[in-house]
Amino acid sequence: MNKLSIDPTNGACGAIFIAVGLFFGYQSLGQEIGNAFRMGPGYFPLVLSGILILLGAIIVVQATRVTGEPIGQIAWRGMIFILPAPIFFGLTVRGLGFVPALFVTALIAAFASQRMRPGTALIVALALTIFSTIVFSYALGLPFQRFGPWIPWVGA
Repeated sequence: MNKLSIDPTNGACGAIFIAVGLFFGYQSLGQEIGNAFRMGPGYFPLVLSGILILLGAIIVVQATRVTGEPIGQIAWRGMIFILPAPIFFGLTVRGLGFVPALFVTALIAAFASQRMRPGTALIVALALTIFSTIVFSYALGLPFQRFGPWIPWVGA
């Protein structure tokens, strides 16, 4: 007969989520709830507590399926390249402009994979930049500079 096992760490985490969600849900019932079109001060906390309870229940259910398999190695290369990419984009999009900032961001993120070669990374970054420029700049007409003031020779 199969024995039901619960991973203690994930089970405790899910139980804490459920307990906090129940606490705040109960506290929000003391305020006017309203409805989706005319929200009262208790509406938003009640919805958030419901989401927290749901997430806690999902974590508890997943904790019962864990059979104790070990966690694999941490993908350091992915973290080193993926995490700084959006930060770089956010810091340089106004100065470089959308096109160069997106191209360099895609180039940085492409090297998160150990199988990515420089030529392939350039092709992927170029294709992503062209596609994103067509969609966001021309098709949707979003108002941003394609090339920023840090690149004077392009003629911003």
